[in-house]
Amino acid sequence: MHKPIESDLLRTFLVVAETSNFSAAAQRIGRTQSAVSTQVKRLEAAIGETLFERGARGVLLTRQGIQLVPYARRVIDLLNEAAATIRSKPLDGPVRIGIPEEYSQTVLPAALAAFAVRHPAVEVTVSCDYTSRNIAALERDELDLAVVFDWSDQRQGEVLCIDPTVWVTSMVHRLHDMDPLPIATYRNSTWSRDFALRSLEQIGRNYRIAFIADTGSGLKNAVIAGLAVTTLSRSSIPSGCRELNAEDGFPPVDSSKVVLRRSTYRSSEAIRELAEMVREAFQPMPALSMV
Repeated sequence: MHKPIESDLLRTFLVVAETSNFSAAAQRIGRTQSAVSTQVKRLEAAIGETLFERGARGVLLTRQGIQLVPYARRVIDLLNEAAATIRSKPLDGPVRIGIPEEYSQTVLPAALAAFAVRHPAVEVTVSCDYTSRNIAALERDELDLAVVFDWSDQRQGEVLCIDPTVWVTSMVHRLHDMDPLPIATYRNSTWSRDFALRSLEQIGRNYRIAFIADTGSGLKNAVIAGLAVTTLSRSSIPSGCRELNAEDGFPPVDSSKVVLRRSTYRSSEAIRELAEMVREAFQPMPALSMV
């Protein structure tokens, strides 16, 4: 029966795996090279497998070592998160945040849920609405934070990422070959007029409005069902659909910046903490261009 694995041994293992060198690992964690080597041997004994192959230029992970890396990272990340949560000063008070519908089911729920777990005394209120309405609410002191789209280069707030708006079609239906082009668009939207429709007019593409919706989910339903092509943020293209690019004869609609804006009326540690978690939530999004 193998011995329990100590977390300190996993920490040392990860540093050695990252540096591929016992000496470099020892310098990073502030121990002697022999102490690092001893810890690795203890970990190998506890697991019952060799984790590194030693050579003239350093060490390389064995197959078993490669398998251990993601588990070690998960254990250490969980321990770090637990320590940060326990040590952090309890926060309370209200925080009001506005978010766009595009991220209401993808990026932001995890961040908001993690914040609620870490700070249960903070009363978070979420407003899911259009950019223009969230900005107006921010200016009326009805929101403390707002994640909004900036397609006019207003240079206000902190840029989280760039999430271009593109034309999208169903992979099953080839509506993008039709003339006039059936499109789905927002109801009474100045953005649709100034960006979506204008992008088609600039290339001389005939179109007709086949579907009108108040929400992004309505536009998604239209394109999935094969009723129309539509404009969506690149990160929110649904399964079974694809971006229409230059090869299809479609230009990008805009290169919207996703921006975090803060209220000028009120600030608190809870607001700052939630802003940080929102910032972190956008970092791993692979479909986006980071700035």
